[in-house]
Amino acid sequence: MLRPNNRLVIWPAPKGRRVSCENGTVFDSFDSEALFQFEPAAGGAEDFAALARLPLEELLAPDWAAALAPVEGQLRAALEFVAAEAAAGHEVLPAPSNLLRAFRQPLAGVRVLIVGQDPYPTPGHAVGLSFAVDGGTRPIPRSLANIYKELDADLGLPPRVHGDLSRWSEQGVLLLNRVLSVRTGAAGSHRNKGWEAVTAAAISAVAQRRGDDGAPVPLVVILWGKDAEGVRPLLGTAAVIASAHPSPLSAARGFFGSRPFSRANDLLAAQGDGTVDWELPPLP
Repeated sequence: MLRPNNRLVIWPAPKGRRVSCENGTVFDSFDSEALFQFEPAAGGAEDFAALARLPLEELLAPDWAAALAPVEGQLRAALEFVAAEAAAGHEVLPAPSNLLRAFRQPLAGVRVLIVGQDPYPTPGHAVGLSFAVDGGTRPIPRSLANIYKELDADLGLPPRVHGDLSRWSEQGVLLLNRVLSVRTGAAGSHRNKGWEAVTAAAISAVAQRRGDDGAPVPLVVILWGKDAEGVRPLLGTAAVIASAHPSPLSAARGFFGSRPFSRANDLLAAQGDGTVDWELPPLP
């Protein structure tokens, strides 16, 4: 059954196509053997343009709107760039309704931050949360499959066939890409278009939170790959877990065996903030 606002898209099976960025990370959205995917209905240029006109309070959770007010100009410039891309006939991912999805969960509730690069460039994959895909997408991207393998090795939790990570978000895991949009089929195409300033401000806001007693709010930051490592200067005293990226070309060089999930729980517990239940439901 198709979900509301989705359409069934039939794709020929690509043959081993891989797109690599400069640091060696593989963008693996085209290298699966998917014969079908559930693609969220694409938004038109008008839908993207409308986002740039909305007040911050309608775009973001209230505390995020306050935290990102200093970079409102950069945010609107990035939204206007995306609208211009769509107006020029390029398909932009994710859909307008998911473009700022990471900022719908309250800033105050963030316990774990997982930093990604930019959205999957395959239609039907990008959903506004780093590493996640729509629950109906089959098969899941290989990076996410490797994350599930490590989750199994680390905590004994069985891999899932779906890529819906909203259960993690509901527990305060912020899945944030450094760049929030991409042109279909062109990995990295929206880098250096303004998003980096917005997400840098967001990462700083997460790391700089203080409680009523002035102490840092409990936080664990998970950095996978060189791009993610670049945000370290923004993190202050936050607890950090860093390793290689889970992409197929780098997972064996330090991601597998890094035990990020149990280590994150240990670090959260040491800060008095309990743990995250990393188990995902069998079906989304």
